[in-house]
Amino acid sequence: MLETVLRTEDLPVADRFEAWREYLLKTHVPVEVSSEHASDFRVTDRVLSLGSVAVRSMHAPSVTVRRTPKLIRQSDPEAYQVSLLGQGSIDVVQQLGRTDRRDTHHPYDLVLLDTSRPNESWVKTDEGKGSLTGFSVLVPKALLSVPADSVDRLFARRMPGGEGIIALLFGFIAQLTTDTSSYGPADGPRLGTVVVDLLSAVLAQALEMEDNLTPESHRRTLTLRIDAFIQQNLRDPRLAPEVVAAAHHISVSYLHRLFQERGISVAASIRRRRLQHACADLADPRMATAPIHTIASRWGFTDAAHFSRIFRTEYDMSPREYRTKECPDIA
Repeated sequence: MLETVLRTEDLPVADRFEAWREYLLKTHVPVEVSSEHASDFRVTDRVLSLGSVAVRSMHAPSVTVRRTPKLIRQSDPEAYQVSLLGQGSIDVVQQLGRTDRRDTHHPYDLVLLDTSRPNESWVKTDEGKGSLTGFSVLVPKALLSVPADSVDRLFARRMPGGEGIIALLFGFIAQLTTDTSSYGPADGPRLGTVVVDLLSAVLAQALEMEDNLTPESHRRTLTLRIDAFIQQNLRDPRLAPEVVAAAHHISVSYLHRLFQERGISVAASIRRRRLQHACADLADPRMATAPIHTIASRWGFTDAAHFSRIFRTEYDMSPREYRTKECPDIA
């Protein structure tokens, strides 16, 4: 995985905005930018190359971004550009032949643009906040399983986020760009495939064309949705394979087949995740006064003795020994 980072704070104040502007003009999707904060422009711009997919995270002040006909002639990867804001808002204009489409997008909404057509975006920070946080994804059109002439209906239109597949895509991108230390060079294309699957699912759902997705894309997207559901419900002691299957409208046997590909059962995966969170709490000095049975209960273990047994089986020590080892000052 190739990662490129530009931090303008590493540069002299007078050079910051111009350096970022020139940097963007040399990318695969060159754009022109302007900002009322150009005199001291502080931006952190990170780009991850995941095979043919690129993921960008950015922390920046308010900025206007223009993709003009001249820049399109200069370079056009024939891709879809997806933007997701963590905070702030985007006013977008996408040119579509003789007409323009305009809309305003808010945090967690998904914004879809076409790199082959002129567009303009006014990215604004929330009132009283100095910078915005956002992500963008560049995916070649040919990789998606949704017909291009159908996708046209979604350009610049507000697709509300905060839940469902868009929230899953947002969470995956946010996690991916937060810490890349655990990924190696060979992981890039695999992660790019996950991004393509999620985006395909988002667009297919918005267009009511889920049948266009390939079986492989369906399966990978379903697996990610299941993982997110399990993570969100770990604290619930009733979480079990039957609950997970019912929430996703699949049979328990099919759920087990999905997890067999990972070499771990559904129940074992739930148990391992709960134990990992319990370990983090036991090692957290801020929770030093919390009884062990309270921590166990917090992560869905209703029987303290059972928790101690499986903890010892997994880590070859008791919860109390683990806590003392990780935080020696705790008696």
